Amino acid sequence: VQLQASGGGLVQAGGSLRLSCVASGIVFRLNSMGWYRRTSGNERELVATITSDDSTNYVDSVKGRFTISRDNAKNTVYLQMNSLKSEDTAVYYCNTKKYGVNYWGQGTLVTVSS
Repeated sequence: VQLQASGGGLVQAGGSLRLSCVASGIVFRLNSMGWYRRTSGNERELVATITSDDSTNYVDSVKGRFTISRDNAKNTVYLQMNSLKSEDTAVYYCNTKKYGVNYWGQGTLVTVSS
């Protein structure tokens, strides 16, 4: 299983970014996908998940600002991040499971300047 994340960068507070994660080694359309983030010195935090039937879930701090979506034809999961805040600064990781084992992308850094 390989997960290749991209789309991070430096953005001003209030701005937007879209993260992408391309998956291989799984039957993508059957897998739930997730985005996590890790801030400096903190544990990795669940940000959003999307199931194979497009049910979504978000951590309270991003509800109404972030949207997770998927394109099964492209084996890609997205995280649209709007109204970014300085506290959203983190390394963002995409995640999936196969046979009960967690797999992680390499992480993409999002830095929000205030």
